[in-house]
Amino acid sequence: MIRILLLSALVVGALSCGRSTYPPKVSRVVGGEDVNPNSWPWQVSLQYSSNGKWHHTCGGSLVAQNWVMTAAHCISSSKTYRVVLGRHKLSTEESGSVAVKVSKLVVHEKWDSNQLAKGNDIALLKLASSVSLSDKIQLACLPPAGTILPNNYPCYVTGWGTLQTNGDTPDILQQGRLLVVDYATCSSSGWWGSTVKNNMVCAGGDGVTSSCNGDSGGPLNCEAENGQWEVHGVVSFGSSLGCNYYHKPSVFTRVSNYISWIESVMENN
Repeated sequence: MIRILLLSALVVGALSCGRSTYPPKVSRVVGGEDVNPNSWPWQVSLQYSSNGKWHHTCGGSLVAQNWVMTAAHCISSSKTYRVVLGRHKLSTEESGSVAVKVSKLVVHEKWDSNQLAKGNDIALLKLASSVSLSDKIQLACLPPAGTILPNNYPCYVTGWGTLQTNGDTPDILQQGRLLVVDYATCSSSGWWGSTVKNNMVCAGGDGVTSSCNGDSGGPLNCEAENGQWEVHGVVSFGSSLGCNYYHKPSVFTRVSNYISWIESVMENN
């Protein structure tokens, strides 16, 4: 049996989307690097309130001016959440960054925390107020419904997750270049096997670079032919053997499988 590790942190379509005023480095997330400031302007920090303080738990992507997409396993109905946008360093109240309370949690109706391998690890968070777009805050582009990326397609995972398994958390947003592992490979016996379904995307598995705890819910950013970045994945899980374990690539919810669900939720809420 393959053991799964959820990657939340335990703390004790418009033309204007998918582009950044500050271009990303395209050349930590584990094995990653500091990003250029505000080069992934749809990236958010999902935070919960505890003992009068806000704590980062997951990432997310701004998909409309009042909606954020994240992972279902990041969400607990008993917690109070906010999202922080336009931030480079989490510890710093940076000019142009904003913090907005979450007014509604919509978890995919087929998500089952006891059956992680079924997938559907996706949720939408409605913000208490719409955010103004700026050079530091932009909307994510979503891929066309049904899009499947080819094997070895280069993408970038971004987040404030730990820099190594059970390691320290960064203050600066990290990025890591991951190559897509196609479903035929990722679902084979030497990789994830039947744990991975076709409503997921695998990327990485080189034993060096991966998502890790605290990256959950964040984007897998992949550049389209027109130069726009599209969010093809939502960070879902990794191996309990280690975040960057060889042939256990980071596993993402495949966003292109949920386009109609995303549109329906935003329209009806």
